[in-house]
Amino acid sequence: MKSILSLSSVLLVLELCSGEWCYQSQVSCNDTCRGPSEWKNLFPNCGGQRQSPINIVTSRVKHDPKLTRFIFEGHEKVFSMSVENHGHSAHFTLPQSVRLRGGGLPATYKAVQFHLHWGENGSQGSEHSVDGERYPMELHIVHIKEKYGSLGEALNDSRGVAALAFFFEVTSGENEHLDRVIQALGRVRYEGNSSEIEDFRLTDIIPRASKLNYYRYSGSLTTPGCDQAVVWTVFQQTLPISENQLMSVDKQLLFGTEKPMTGIFRPVQNLNGRVVYTSMPAHSLCVLPNLITLFLSLFCVFGQQRCFH
Repeated sequence: MKSILSLSSVLLVLELCSGEWCYQSQVSCNDTCRGPSEWKNLFPNCGGQRQSPINIVTSRVKHDPKLTRFIFEGHEKVFSMSVENHGHSAHFTLPQSVRLRGGGLPATYKAVQFHLHWGENGSQGSEHSVDGERYPMELHIVHIKEKYGSLGEALNDSRGVAALAFFFEVTSGENEHLDRVIQALGRVRYEGNSSEIEDFRLTDIIPRASKLNYYRYSGSLTTPGCDQAVVWTVFQQTLPISENQLMSVDKQLLFGTEKPMTGIFRPVQNLNGRVVYTSMPAHSLCVLPNLITLFLSLFCVFGQQRCFH
C-alpha cells in the first residue's frame, strides 16, 4: 500500500511540474516545464487568433490618421516604485498617477507596471520584430483603462489593456539612467524578492510623447494566459543601452528554479489577417525609398554624360 501511495505522490508531482509554463531557454531534459510551443495546451487563449508578439512588416502597414500624438501624464514627476522578481520576469510597479491618453486610444489608461524582455549574453531578446529584425531588449509599459480596479478586471475587456513597447539598441555610450533599473534587478535576484527605487521618473528612460511615431495593432499578453485584451503600441524610436549594460542585465536575476533568467521572450505569432497601422503618413514612409531612387537616377544620368564625352 505504501508503495502505491508513494508512486501516486510521484506521479502527482510530475503532473504538477509538467503543467508549469516556461520560456524556451528553460526547457531541458531535466526540466519538465512547458515551453512557448506548448502554452496553448495549458492556456487555450495562447492558441487564439490575436496573439502577441508579432513581426511588423513595414511595407504592409497602413497609415491611420486617428493615430495622433500621445499625451503622457505624470511621466515627468518624481515617484517611488517597488520591483519584484515574479519567477519569470521582474515587475516595476507604477503609481496610478502615471496615465496615458490620446494616440487613438478609446479611453484614458492608468499605469500598472513595466518590465523588460531580453536574450542571453547580449543576443537578440526583443519580443516584437520589425521586418524580421529583432533587438537585444524590449521594454513593456502596461496600462489599464482607468475605470478598472485591477489588471484581471481589465482583461475581460477586448481593449482593456494598453501596452507600450520600446526597443533597446546598443550604443557606444552608457545610458546612465538605466543603471538604476539594472541595479534594482540585482537586488531582487531570487523569486519573491522585492526592493524599492526612490526618486524615479519615466522620462529618465523614455522620450517625451511629442517625439514618438509608432505602430498599432490588437493583440494579447505575451505570457500565459495570453488574454486577447491588449491594444499594442510599438514605438519606432529606440532606447539606448551600452554593450556592458546589456551583458549585465541577464546576470542579475534567477528564475524560480534558480537558473539564470535569460532568453525571456515569446517567439512571434501569426498575424491571422490582422492589420498593423502606423501613425506616420504614407509620404513619410516613402521618403527614404524616394531619395534612393533620386540618387540612382542622378547617378545614371551623370554616368551617361561621362560616356558621351
